[in-house]
Amino acid sequence: MSKKITVLICDDHALFREGVKTILNSQPEFEVVAEAEDGKEGVDLAIRLQPDVVLMDISMPVLKGFDATRRIKKARPDVKVLILSVYDDEDLVARCLDAGASGYVLKDSPPPQLIYAIQAVSRGQQYMSPRVLTTVVRQFIANPTEPKTGYDLLSDREREILVLLAEGVALKDIARRLNLSAKTVEAHKYNLMRKLNLHDRAELIRYAIRKRLVEA
Repeated sequence: MSKKITVLICDDHALFREGVKTILNSQPEFEVVAEAEDGKEGVDLAIRLQPDVVLMDISMPVLKGFDATRRIKKARPDVKVLILSVYDDEDLVARCLDAGASGYVLKDSPPPQLIYAIQAVSRGQQYMSPRVLTTVVRQFIANPTEPKTGYDLLSDREREILVLLAEGVALKDIARRLNLSAKTVEAHKYNLMRKLNLHDRAELIRYAIRKRLVEA
């Protein structure tokens, strides 16, 4: 009997996780080894369990999907990450692929497409939903040498603090949550706002919403 493809499901909606798990459990070749409801938990489980494939939502609490993907790939390069998202925005797709994702599947895709995508990335191939692929190709044709954005220049810690600031968390609470000093958090805030050319918290919040780092 061939080895099963082990899968970790990372999504903050329990009903969606249950639906995906039901689909995968109906296929004898898959084994769902764990579930995560936020990005940090997803990273921790992926590093500890080393599943073949991680199914990763973008809009995750604590740590966004593309940042979680980057951390997983840095710690466990052999683990494949397949993004599951409702968004077909080319900027988000590019950000996920840049983070090391092996594929991108829209949540309204039919189950057979998801099954095929998991099989493909587990073999070391890449997969994108047809609608996403069309969007990416169209964007590449329009901007074949598009430069990196300010967000690409941020460190993992700066991205983490950016999201927390946009969610309205106070500096002292961010420091406590991340086990940093208040001065260190202040320095990270200054650096990320300089890189993004933002001047106050209102601009920062608008930026985070526009980039879908937080919900409006």
